[in-house]
Amino acid sequence: MGVQAAPEGCIMALDAGTTSVRAILFDEYGRKVAVAQRSLTMHYPHPGWVEQDPVEILSAQVACMIEVQFKSGIHSDRIHAIGITNQRETVVVWDRQTGQPIYDAIVWQCRRTQGRIEKIVEEGYGDLIRERTGLVPDPYFSASKIAWILDNVEGARELAEAGGLMCGTVDTWLIYNLTRGRVHATDYTNASRTMLFDIHRLDWDDDLCKIFGVPRSMLPEPRPSSGGFGEVSADIMRHHPRILGVAGDQQASLFGHCCFDPGGVKNTYGTGCFMLMNLGSRAVTSQNGLVTTIGIAEGGRVDYALEGSVFQAGSVIQWLRDGLGLIEHAGDTAAIASSVPDAGGCYVVPAFTGLGAPWWRPAARGLIAGITRGTDRARLVRAACESMAYQTYDILKAMEADSGHALSALAVDGGAANNDFIMQFQADLLGIDVVRAGCAETTALGAAFLAGLACGFWADREELASLAEGQRAYAPAMPAERAAELLEGWHEAVRRTIS
Repeated sequence: MGVQAAPEGCIMALDAGTTSVRAILFDEYGRKVAVAQRSLTMHYPHPGWVEQDPVEILSAQVACMIEVQFKSGIHSDRIHAIGITNQRETVVVWDRQTGQPIYDAIVWQCRRTQGRIEKIVEEGYGDLIRERTGLVPDPYFSASKIAWILDNVEGARELAEAGGLMCGTVDTWLIYNLTRGRVHATDYTNASRTMLFDIHRLDWDDDLCKIFGVPRSMLPEPRPSSGGFGEVSADIMRHHPRILGVAGDQQASLFGHCCFDPGGVKNTYGTGCFMLMNLGSRAVTSQNGLVTTIGIAEGGRVDYALEGSVFQAGSVIQWLRDGLGLIEHAGDTAAIASSVPDAGGCYVVPAFTGLGAPWWRPAARGLIAGITRGTDRARLVRAACESMAYQTYDILKAMEADSGHALSALAVDGGAANNDFIMQFQADLLGIDVVRAGCAETTALGAAFLAGLACGFWADREELASLAEGQRAYAPAMPAERAAELLEGWHEAVRRTIS
């Protein structure tokens, strides 16, 4: 058997997620050539607070960029461009002169600013925020996190008002450091998650900056998702490839799934669970608890999207393992859940940090309902796994109602998408096919696609669509009446959680 020839060139994707960062090389066929990964540490200084060390994020990402070159033998002279995708809403504030963070990154899951959000809504700004940003006022988004740092780090607000501080989401933090401070920019998708960005004018909003107390001088320059974001410094990558694609992780996944047309929907089962529907050029305002966001900005066009966010998805499996000690490995859950015919009426509502769409109850906390003497380890594991599918069902139905599109299939990716039990149960609840992407790295692939289009590595969206690998589809097998019974029990459990 001969040795397969190395590709002539690659696109490097940086995937800066919540629990790990990776660098992945993709060839001209959209195939993964090599990957390097580093885990990240999460800090929980108080209940509901979630932080990370920005320097750890950066150093881990740079280490991955170096390692993947040596693992593959493909070095920066053969890397045509770099695309970045990142955990959204997580925000960093740093000193303009020293480049050093003044506080840890406040992670998207953090709920510490709930009081500030409630006050802003009480002051009557909720409709303005929704109209201009498409978002529901919530601690999830970045604006109140930035304000908290300014108000709680000694001297920070005065320094910010004097122009001495900069801020940005993780993409911006990486771009700034990879270019050695030459570029302070973000893309439209990440900007649209801050609650400071007018998604219609495609610019920062002075009124919102004033409401949240965030000086506009701190904010990065917003740019389209596919285009120039500077060159990587030569001391990091010798031939300083250009950063030509940037998108928040969920929008990158939408692009990686090639959901280019209005009505295309994908769901990512990661730490959280995120469903996006491409709306095209029309920004639909949700009447069912979803948010409107920028889906992607590429090729001179801006596509909007409806999004529903589940705060706790894969983290539920982590809780089973690390919190309860019910499993040793995440991969064990499919077999354990399948070992019993049902959950025996047990439901887990994993509102560990509140409930996201379509409920938006940040003060809600988790609940296990329907426990009987027959509730054993397997049934509790099954109920926890089923919670992902129930939450996804609620979002999809809200999305159909808002958009007028009745879905015939759901594209999926993320860690839990590899769990055959969860995907089959998802198809059973929805009554439609659930289709798992052939490429497991759909988010990183989307970032690579954006960078590759900008440098001509790929010609157009049609070529990208032709690269789609084989997929696995899960067809519904459960009787509709049984699915309806289970959903009724789930919604009763949710009502108890939020009452």
